[in-house]
Amino acid sequence: MKKHTKTIILVIVGAAILIGGIWGVNESRYPNAPAFDDHFTRKFLNKDKKADDEFYEFKSKTGQYTMWFPEEYQMLHDASEYYSVNGKSYENWSASYREMAGKNKSIYYIKAEFLKNDKKFEPIYVKELFQEQLKDSNTKEIETSRTRIYYAYAYFKGTERHVVHNSKVHLPNTYTAYVVDKNSNKVIEFSYDSIGEDTETSQEKRKLWFLTILKSINFSEGKSRE
Repeated sequence: MKKHTKTIILVIVGAAILIGGIWGVNESRYPNAPAFDDHFTRKFLNKDKKADDEFYEFKSKTGQYTMWFPEEYQMLHDASEYYSVNGKSYENWSASYREMAGKNKSIYYIKAEFLKNDKKFEPIYVKELFQEQLKDSNTKEIETSRTRIYYAYAYFKGTERHVVHNSKVHLPNTYTAYVVDKNSNKVIEFSYDSIGEDTETSQEKRKLWFLTILKSINFSEGKSRE
């Protein structure tokens, strides 16, 4: 009886070691980056496609677009307000990155919403989005071979969210963009927000980082009008 019990114990220990070994091998397949430490986030990322030493390719579950995703961020998924998808026509997701420096805690958020809008009303959509997000409808515009990008930024002061557009006084901590596919009715509303003391140290670096993500957006081919 004792011999039988000992055999069972050895089998259980052996199985645990084997499972642990397999888990370790599987985990080692992923890059050493916060984005891949989160099992939900890694489902969207291509570990073999990295850019600029800080981004990995993100592939939407709608199959309608890809873009670069910052490796230090993790997607939020505890509620539908953080992540939701509807077939090939809609997807909404948010991600965050937290940083501790002594007693100061800084939180950085990005948010993307993929949807489809009628191109005839593009100026109206753009004006309403930036008026709502930044209290200002004045935008900058750039183009890639595939997309048209509208963007703007501002500084939001305090919990009352007072808007300061003069970047010579405060570095912007909130960015908003509207990215349009030139070949279809697909669009992405994208935003970045930082909360905490002295979260922004360089306007040019943050702007470059933001535009790098926007320019990386690549909509799938075809004029889907579901």
